[in-house]
Amino acid sequence: MGGPLTRYRMLGLRESLSESDQYSIACKQLCFILRIAYSKVEKILRSLIFQDILTAFRLLPQMQTQAAVSAAKLLLQNAEAALPIQMKVLAVMEFKHAMVACKRRCEARQEEECLVQLPPDVLLHIFSLVDWRSLASAAVVCRSWNTASSDNSLWHLQYVACFGNLDPRSGERVEKEEFKRLEEDVAAGVCTDWKDAFKRAYTGLLFKRFTFRGYCSCCDAIVWLSNMTFYYSFEPCAPYCQEHEIKPLINSADC
Repeated sequence: MGGPLTRYRMLGLRESLSESDQYSIACKQLCFILRIAYSKVEKILRSLIFQDILTAFRLLPQMQTQAAVSAAKLLLQNAEAALPIQMKVLAVMEFKHAMVACKRRCEARQEEECLVQLPPDVLLHIFSLVDWRSLASAAVVCRSWNTASSDNSLWHLQYVACFGNLDPRSGERVEKEEFKRLEEDVAAGVCTDWKDAFKRAYTGLLFKRFTFRGYCSCCDAIVWLSNMTFYYSFEPCAPYCQEHEIKPLINSADC
């Protein structure tokens, strides 16, 4: 049968570690060897066992099962109990690197699966249903979401919903006929950067003139506005009043 070194090599643990269906078993066999035989074998065999432990940790990111991760954690525990300090430190470092790589691969795989399930036309449809805050937040999720959330037609919808009939270039309110012409320009393909227009309307002087309060003549009361849409669309002020409209208050310093 030969000596311990020959018998250990015959186990073929290193080859088994590279196979996903045998990885967990090979790790458990290494755990058993560490507990029962490691302290009793010669130095050259100890070195070989240690190299196989490091190999197990290096191959862990290639394994895509929770069983492999659990087996590697168990191997680390046994290695910490049996190995000398210097080898123990190296084993722990290798394991930590492997876990970081596992996490990155898992995140990349999840993102890829998500993107496969959400083609561009579906993203556009979903983003057309959200408010401007959600649309802006979607831009930082991933590259494809950033592209979809920057679609000009989406920001045109947001502009109309939030600012109504404001000229996107001057920020001044225009008559219905003039705004209708602007709408026709959009339909005809005249280029207007609606995302930029939205930013300018949001941060411009006209927006800064308004407070976060409004006045309802029916209720004869000042109310807080929780939705920016009220600034320009003057929708009914529910739940305060079902039939009348709120008008925004203007800072006295700007009058």
